Amino acid sequence: MTDFLPVALTAPLSKAQKVGLINLVRRTARAEIMPRFRNLSHADISARSAPHDLVTEADTAAEAMLMRGIQRMFPHALIVGEEGAAKSPDLRNKIAEAEIAVILDPLDGTWNFAHGLPLFGIILSITRFGHPVFGLLYDPVMDDWIFADSETPAHLSRNVGADRPLSVSRGGDLEKMSGYIHLYLLPEEKQAEMAACLPEFARTVMLRCSCHEYRTLAQGGMDFMLSGIPNPWDHAAGVLICQQAGGIVRMLDGQDYNAGITEGYILAAPNEAAWDVLKSRFSFLLDTQTDNG
Repeated sequence: MTDFLPVALTAPLSKAQKVGLINLVRRTARAEIMPRFRNLSHADISARSAPHDLVTEADTAAEAMLMRGIQRMFPHALIVGEEGAAKSPDLRNKIAEAEIAVILDPLDGTWNFAHGLPLFGIILSITRFGHPVFGLLYDPVMDDWIFADSETPAHLSRNVGADRPLSVSRGGDLEKMSGYIHLYLLPEEKQAEMAACLPEFARTVMLRCSCHEYRTLAQGGMDFMLSGIPNPWDHAAGVLICQQAGGIVRMLDGQDYNAGITEGYILAAPNEAAWDVLKSRFSFLLDTQTDNG
């Protein structure tokens, strides 16, 4: 599958580098995120592209600390943070061509964080030519993390105790599956049709936090996820982790996931049979309307 790449696709991290990244993420959470949780003033919160797309002082401070640490560890890597990409959108376009890119969301679930809900996290991934080779989903509240690389299974790790290997759910028939559907992030012309199909599933929700959605998928707590905004800081780590937990994650049109993809739908499922069933049910999203005017 990697014959088309300029060089062989291998995990770029040593054990020491993995530990260094995890420690950097944990220090950042302790220094810049948790002290601000439920301590923000209105002046510390602002809207970015829409009223519900928030950014806080914790987002910017955490990204700055992570960027400094990552630059020291990987001086030749392309580093793309969500806040930096918002200011310099061309950064995202460089991911697919970068031999090593470190992609991070310094505070995923900002809306939850800003409203005092303890459901947020730090997402960090490393890609080679857009293909994820390392993923980390960190929960600052519980101080635990899920991680995987392209050669080892997904694990849940804590400060105390042994790592626990993870496995996705077993799936099942459509009416028995529960999943995450980002309804209000889909194109407006598709939302009504999507809403009409929701009763066909056992349950559908969204957590407003990709970090915890992917964590739950990798632990088998939910069966599938459909997202229509493939931002790499939200998805690259989770895609790899769910794959390494036994799941199937690819674009709805059948393409393999690549962090350089800017449009399309990501579909995660526990196995090929479930992915095919879900793909068939969501295929209407791929229909394009023709302009007869």
